[in-house]
Amino acid sequence: MNLDVVELARIQFALTIMFHYIFPPVSIGLGGLLVSLEWKYLRTRDRQYEVAAKFWTKIFAIIFAIGVATGITMEFQFGTNWATYSRYVGDVFGSALAAEGIFAFFLESGFLAVLVFGWDKVSPRLHFFATCMVALGAIFSSVWIVVANSWQQTPAGFHIVNGRAEITDFWAMVFNPSSVHRLVHVWIGAYIVGGFFVMSIAAYYLLKNRHLEFARKSFCAALTIATLGSLAAVVSGDLQGRNVAQTQPAKLAAMEGHFKTDGPTPLYLYGFPDETTQEVKGGFAIPGLLSLMVHGDRHKPVTGLDQFPREDWPPVALTFHTFHWMVMLGILFIGLTLLANFYRWRGTLFEKRWLLWIFVWVVPLPFAANQLGWIAAEVGRQPWVVYGLLRTSDAVSKSVSAGQVLGSIIMFSVIYALLFAAFLYILNSKIQHGPDEVPAAGGK
Repeated sequence: MNLDVVELARIQFALTIMFHYIFPPVSIGLGGLLVSLEWKYLRTRDRQYEVAAKFWTKIFAIIFAIGVATGITMEFQFGTNWATYSRYVGDVFGSALAAEGIFAFFLESGFLAVLVFGWDKVSPRLHFFATCMVALGAIFSSVWIVVANSWQQTPAGFHIVNGRAEITDFWAMVFNPSSVHRLVHVWIGAYIVGGFFVMSIAAYYLLKNRHLEFARKSFCAALTIATLGSLAAVVSGDLQGRNVAQTQPAKLAAMEGHFKTDGPTPLYLYGFPDETTQEVKGGFAIPGLLSLMVHGDRHKPVTGLDQFPREDWPPVALTFHTFHWMVMLGILFIGLTLLANFYRWRGTLFEKRWLLWIFVWVVPLPFAANQLGWIAAEVGRQPWVVYGLLRTSDAVSKSVSAGQVLGSIIMFSVIYALLFAAFLYILNSKIQHGPDEVPAAGGK
């Protein structure tokens, strides 16, 4: 059996980063929810908001701890499996990751102790400030990671010296052509995940007739966040699509199954792209819509894959399907949240048990949508690890064998399976216990 070290190294990185990325979006989304709940408590002095904030803080702490533990693996892989890549981008990534440590990790972890343990030790206003700092730290952490990743997609502010990319303009590197678009989309996806995560647990309590006031307040706060996020994703996705059309036209062509540059360019709602025949089989397309979305002119052609050498094509089928599934899930989220808001406006939301059950079980889908979006973005960049500069096949370490990478994949799979089982066990125990009761009148 002939094992390809490049493919195995890619599989290992995909396994570890996808597992890690289960947790950061929930942290960001929960951080925003905690700020909202504590702000409402300070304004209304309704103790149910405080109870809700305390409960979700415990959940946040568990997710934060798992996220930190799984994130450490990423940095080690850069030096083991991807040493050539690390030498090439070390100047760029080093500054971004250092900024993450200084501005994000220490901010988030420093105030986390006050957030988790300071409820009865500091004033409500100081505790609210700590909550804001933790939420801000989670956002800052995503900033520098997405900046570093976006630089790989659209390099800027650098020059090549002795085969290494070195920064010439730090802020041009930070605000590279895709970083802002990608960062906003990541935040939106995180708030959608956080909102649906909270609504799933709150809906479970409502269906079991437990902690009803807590569950109603948590569900409504999360519904607001998830609704705004789902609607904002449409605008953000459109802007990002236009950006991709300008900066990475081969990726956009793969996402849309667009092989030949001719206009007007249709938009495929579904289908099965075939690289051999260079057509989308069994597809349904809206004529001229892709031209209209990209250029504002339904007759102007969009750049197709025929404008690029075949060796520079991304894997079309995987890019196409992951992108389209992400979009379909986004439409589902809009429909569910708007329907829930309609019943909320009618005052009958919590009477719709069938809808609450949907919210209980739909929770894996926002996680899947986030993962699918990243797969489409990263696979669509191939065969480049740094777009147009460094191929993935040239970035892998020269001294690592396929057998060593395969062994580490098996090891990580076992460890992550055990870690995820432990996470689910702890999370379930917290959910089964539920929030603490409202303190007696006159208490803190």
